[in-house]
Amino acid sequence: MKKILGTIIAIALIASFFYGLSVGTYKIFPYENLNSFKDEIESNEKITKNFDVSNFELSSIDIQEESDIRKIRDELIFYIWDAPPSIIFSTDNSSKILPTSIEKNIVDKRFSSLDNLQKIDKLTIEMKNDVNSIVYLFHAEQSNDELIIYHQGHSGGFINGKSTINYFLKNGYSVMAFSMPLMGMNNQPIINIENLGSIKFFDHDQFQLLESKNFSPLNYFFTPINYSLNYLDLNYNFKNYHMVGISGGGWTSTIYPALDTRISKSFAVSGSLPLSLRINSQDIGDYEQIQPELYKIANYLEFYVISSYGQNREFVQVFNKFDPCCFSGTLFELYENEIHESISKLNSGSFEIILDDTHKKHEISEFALNSILEKIQA
Repeated sequence: MKKILGTIIAIALIASFFYGLSVGTYKIFPYENLNSFKDEIESNEKITKNFDVSNFELSSIDIQEESDIRKIRDELIFYIWDAPPSIIFSTDNSSKILPTSIEKNIVDKRFSSLDNLQKIDKLTIEMKNDVNSIVYLFHAEQSNDELIIYHQGHSGGFINGKSTINYFLKNGYSVMAFSMPLMGMNNQPIINIENLGSIKFFDHDQFQLLESKNFSPLNYFFTPINYSLNYLDLNYNFKNYHMVGISGGGWTSTIYPALDTRISKSFAVSGSLPLSLRINSQDIGDYEQIQPELYKIANYLEFYVISSYGQNREFVQVFNKFDPCCFSGTLFELYENEIHESISKLNSGSFEIILDDTHKKHEISEFALNSILEKIQA
């Protein structure tokens, strides 16, 4: 039996060798995919290296003291929600706006194998135009009484972040998981628009059709987090809320902590670059990444500062150096020191950048997760 097994293994190894050789020699599948990926990485590196720094001009950071931050934050909140901060982030428990519905101890077999999982609660947030958000609260069995907000990007629902959710659960953190609007379990409603008719919404760029003087579709990106944290404030005693996001979720993990000081430490993986540094076509981003009215209030550098600022607050950008999707390379070096200087003058909070060169994927790697955990626990 062992002899037969050995023969089978030997044949498989030989077959694999010659197939690999054939892929390169005769350019059969998956040669084109591998070659395309290689060309994309090399192209991104070439563009980055050829970027003319002498013609480069970053947006300025118009923040000198805490009052500047409060003023910008108030403007952002009013623009996104068309309401003052005292209503959106009310400190009066009786006035906090809560999720539409809560289902406790649900069963979702996709997550049944998670380590250290006690139970899952499902939160549903219904918003304007019937846009909704489905949120899962994963309770840790052996808990350290801290919470991670995990936010998935454009690739789909937070099921795609199962390994990240499991990592934090295993380390004692309860996790509240979000998907971007229209993604994952979130709906894709048909909305009737004046003069245009009924339109099925499935892409963020369509949100511009819903903009009005009194409504910003950016509301859809942040309201679910706000209402969910309100629910936690009223029902649990977590010591800290931290936030981790990938790609579009990394963008959310950049902007939301600037709005809500309940977030202690936030980590944006492949989330954003200042608009003037988006020199690759794939870095331009969706509707929310380039919404002009938002960035007239605060540019990306100012968002980085505001999300970093405050006692026990820290904002960390994680860049995958060889990311095939977006924000690869080391262009962050052109603004990193400026953010550090701004935070130093404010004398509160922390900002850091982590460069992950351990892989060539668009993901939160094991290296990144270990680095994030180390900073949370510091």
